[in-house]
Amino acid sequence: MKAYELFNEIIKGGKADTKTCDTLKAGDPNKELKKVAVTMFATVDTIKKAQKWGADMLIVHEPTYYDHFEEIDELPVVAMKRKLIEESGMTIYRYHDYMHHRDVDQIPEGEIYYLGLKGRTEKTPYSASYMFYCDEPITAYELATKMESELGIKRVRIAGARDKKSTKIALCFGTPGGVFELLSSEDVEIVLTGEACEWKLAEYARDADALGINKTLIVMGHIGSERDGMRLLAKRLSEKYTEFETRYIECTEVYTYTDE
Repeated sequence: MKAYELFNEIIKGGKADTKTCDTLKAGDPNKELKKVAVTMFATVDTIKKAQKWGADMLIVHEPTYYDHFEEIDELPVVAMKRKLIEESGMTIYRYHDYMHHRDVDQIPEGEIYYLGLKGRTEKTPYSASYMFYCDEPITAYELATKMESELGIKRVRIAGARDKKSTKIALCFGTPGGVFELLSSEDVEIVLTGEACEWKLAEYARDADALGINKTLIVMGHIGSERDGMRLLAKRLSEKYTEFETRYIECTEVYTYTDE
């Protein structure tokens, strides 16, 4: 199978705008595949790990060059990274729009799968935001602890209620639309998100809790809130395609901490 053939198979069932970021980013689309690597971000370290493993193709979710459509000036870091990729010989495709815009968004699907939560998911009116209704009530503290143990997130931040049982959770992974609208809705108790405007979202949750309203914002970090969708993609590719090897490569979180 060639790289472009696999990419065309992956995006089946998804939708994208006329101008999509899901395009070839580097390399030969006709490259024959023996090893396929999947990751969240094509960081310098991820590229080197994939190259060392011998990957022919790297599938990423987020931009390689710091802009959604990667229309950025040739800065020194961009030029050096592009040279590294060219020397690796890998073909790189981005899988983002088609991954989110399908009957079942594969990012929240992966996060819920690896968290091991049982319940049902519903689409909201907001882009890439969903509601999840837990079968069993859970506190924000219990949920955050589960994220750290099951998803490997090093620092999960909680604003608002910590110990009140909840079942109505808004899934706002990454940086989607409608986060404040969902947080302030009477039908939402916990919002999970990747990134947050603290003075707006976190302070609202804190004040709501202080006034006796069951309201919590949980901030997972952008990578922590989306990478398990890519992890699930790698699992499915390895199960479906036996003619090449598939490996998920962890890009690790972007921040380090003083106690490490």
